[in-house]
Amino acid sequence: MSTSSQTAVTPVNSDPTAGPPFSSLPLPPPTVANLQRLGYERMTPIQAASLPLALAGKDLIAQSKTGSGKTAAFALPLLANLNPRRFAVQAVVLCPTRELAEQVTQEIRRLARAEDNIKTLTLCGGAPIRTQIASLAHGAHIVVGTPGRILDHLSRDTLALDALNTLVLDEADRMLDMGFAEDIANVIKLCPAQRQTLLFSATYPDGVAKMASRFMREPQEVKLTERHAVTKIRQRFYEVKEDERLHAVGLLLRHYRPVSTLAFCNTKQQCRDLVAVLQAEGIVALELHGDLDQRERDQVLVQFANRSCSVLVATDVAARGLDIAQLEAVINVDITPDIEVHTHRVGRTGRADESGWAFNLASLDEMGRVGRIEEMQGSASVWHPVSELVAPAGAEPLHPPMVTLQILGGRKEKIRPGDVLGALTKDLGFESAQIGKINVNEFSTYVAVERGIADKALRGLNAGKVKGKSVKVRRL
Repeated sequence: MSTSSQTAVTPVNSDPTAGPPFSSLPLPPPTVANLQRLGYERMTPIQAASLPLALAGKDLIAQSKTGSGKTAAFALPLLANLNPRRFAVQAVVLCPTRELAEQVTQEIRRLARAEDNIKTLTLCGGAPIRTQIASLAHGAHIVVGTPGRILDHLSRDTLALDALNTLVLDEADRMLDMGFAEDIANVIKLCPAQRQTLLFSATYPDGVAKMASRFMREPQEVKLTERHAVTKIRQRFYEVKEDERLHAVGLLLRHYRPVSTLAFCNTKQQCRDLVAVLQAEGIVALELHGDLDQRERDQVLVQFANRSCSVLVATDVAARGLDIAQLEAVINVDITPDIEVHTHRVGRTGRADESGWAFNLASLDEMGRVGRIEEMQGSASVWHPVSELVAPAGAEPLHPPMVTLQILGGRKEKIRPGDVLGALTKDLGFESAQIGKINVNEFSTYVAVERGIADKALRGLNAGKVKGKSVKVRRL
């Protein structure tokens, strides 16, 4: 299924004041009465924008953060589509983690109290599959779970989706971050073509857009927008002499302390030189340019996207097509002669309602280029002296929050993200919040873990098993 070429975009004002009452929706009176008992009086902005569309049977892409009331925004349409007398799975909700799946299950059960005997099951990795198989044998109306475990049940024929009419993808961006793209695609292939699909995501990166275009029918798009649509990118210029340019990058990083920075250089050699300077200063920096082979490029991008590298130093050609979520800063180490390229560089930060910094280092020779940028922007540049860049007193060294572990084994060994997550959480006892992105490639798997648990996780994985087999793991 593919989208029409144009999705309808409904911008929503994220003013937290109360929205319209739930009684204004086409819901059965027992449902409205139950909502009142549960304290649901008026709709949140995301509910007010998405519920009328979803209850009308439309496919929906809703961009909203955790805590915005999105569970009710998909649970009420899902319940409205159910036939309680038909004892078959009519709705599936895919979630990135077991914790979220359990929260969603509890909320759906509360919202379903208006109807008798609606059965909701949670199917996640880390729980015994035999117990889940027994529960499924007794029948269920709604299944909430992680993509890997739901796919597991589908492959064993313990879960049937022929009666499915609603599919929900909750926190779609996080599921893609954790490497579930393939599992999600395989689950969707086994769903009936005639169904309603509701996709909820805090951000809307390319991966989510591609998934929507493949699997949704003319989706309506709902976005929470701020009342003040002012750019959230703060741009500053610093005048530097040629011989202090690279050192100034380190000063910027220590002064502003961004977690994730993309630094643009005009040449490959400048990239190499800057990485050498930053690494000598104890900053975790990696380079991205045309001289890297595909394996090196993949490893660099994995480490930067999962926040285990503080600075990615890149040429424009190498960075083309990159869409990194939560990019706190862009540094233009050299001013580009192409004004459009400058706009493109700066626009990498401050996405999805996040704020961002754009720092520009300019020598006297580059002032003509700066003038053209000012002309294009219609405003004068904001200049600051390099002398103001000092590290905060007593500041810790600038370390990335995550560390990447490489498992020697990937799709060829049938490793899935859920297997790695299970090994770290169920077998080794780490919290799923301590685990970041999981990327499964053909022969390797990369998992980001919090810096504080990296050594323990490395030892645990090397001593334990993933998917029932011993694996070799190294720290990148």
